[in-house]
Parts: sequence; C-alpha cells; structure tokens
Amino acid sequence: MQAIRNYFRPWSSDAKLYDKTAVITGANTGIGKETAIDLAKREEKQVNILINNAGVMVCPYGKTADGFEMQIGVNHMGHFLLTFLLIDLIKRSTPARIINVSSMAHKWGNINLDDINSEKSYDKSKAYSQSKLANVLFTRSLAKKLQGTGVTVYAVHPGVVQTELWRHLSGPQQAAMCLIRPITKTPVQGAQTTIYCSVAPELETETGKYYSDCASASCSNVAMDDDMAQRLWDLSCQMLNIMWD
Repeated sequence: MQAIRNYFRPWSSDAKLYDKTAVITGANTGIGKETAIDLAKREEKQVNILINNAGVMVCPYGKTADGFEMQIGVNHMGHFLLTFLLIDLIKRSTPARIINVSSMAHKWGNINLDDINSEKSYDKSKAYSQSKLANVLFTRSLAKKLQGTGVTVYAVHPGVVQTELWRHLSGPQQAAMCLIRPITKTPVQGAQTTIYCSVAPELETETGKYYSDCASASCSNVAMDDDMAQRLWDLSCQMLNIMWD
C-alpha cells in the first residue's frame, strides 16, 4: 500500500501563475453555456489556461437541451463550443494552453459519424468511450490548427478516480469498483496530470499529445487518425451551427 501511495504522490513544480487567468469548466447547455457566451462578449483581459474538465459517464440515455446524446454533448460538444467561443481571446493571451480531460476509455471507442447521438442504438459504455475518443481527436485537430500561434493543446487521462462519475455504474460495476478502491486515485491525485499539463515549463513546445500520470502516453490508433479527426471536427461544427476553419 505504501508503494501505491508513493506512486500517486502529487506532482510538484515551482512554476507560478502570476498575472495569468485560468478557466475550468464545461458548457453545452443552461447556465454553463450562457456563462461562456457572456464571457466571450466581455473580452476579459486574458485566458491563459482553458481546462475542459466537465463530464458525465455511462449515464442512462438522455439528451441535452440542444438535442445531443448526453455523453457526447457534455463530454465533447460542450468542450468544442466553449473553446470556439474563447479561442480568439486565448490566442491574444499567449503563451496559453488548452487541456482536454479524456480517459483511457478512449481506447475502446469508435466514432459513429452516422449516429453520433446513438439514436439507432444505445450502449452507455460505448457512448462514453466514443465521447472520450472525441476528446483526443479534438485535441489532435486543434493542435494542428493552432500550430505557430503560441497556444498548445493536451489531452489527459486522469486515472481511475473516486468521483461522482461513478454514480451511474450498475450494481456489479459498483461492487467491482469497491474492490479496486485501494488502487484508485483520490480527486487530488486525479488532478495531477491536468495540473502538470497546465503549468509544466517543459511542455511549452509540446502540443497535441496524450498524457497519463504526468507523462506522455500512448493512445489508440483511431485516436491518431487525422482523417477521422477532421471528419469529427466538420460534424461538430455542423451540429453546433458554427464555422471554424
């Protein structure tokens, strides 16, 4: 157990965030969406760090107020829209970073472009994996589009973390999670890779990569498919009714 505690020891750095602004939220409907729109209109002085962290996991089928399947809507579309609304301000705040919280579950996912809202059939685990794969593909596309702007982009896997995300797990799944609780992360531990990607000086020249346990990690082959990344980008713009080249 001591070895496990040491393995999950918080990452530390002397890097400071003086005179920098960070936004940590998600926005797809309701208060979050309206807050993002208002923030974009006010042109706050700067946004140096945007952390797309909000999410839901393996929830029963439902839709957001905008008509998206809940998991793709909250976990991807909301992040995509918020980033679009803030991107000009972020570009003016360079050096700046965008962190998309994904999951290792992306490795079990596929993007169903013909049924992104899972209206033909719904498997809550597959829908979750699809949304987390979308996070990595979004990171890849965004990094390419922002090349040379001074804005860098990262996707992170926080680990198996003890949070409210577990609330929709079935009885057997809840029992399994209880069994592995000793090797899961606390929320503080789970936040370390996000913090690392937000402030680590050595990542200033890195962009578009996937990180786990405060280090670069491998992602699935599908997550490195540039054609799929662009097709998802185009579909997201179409469904959100925005133009973003």
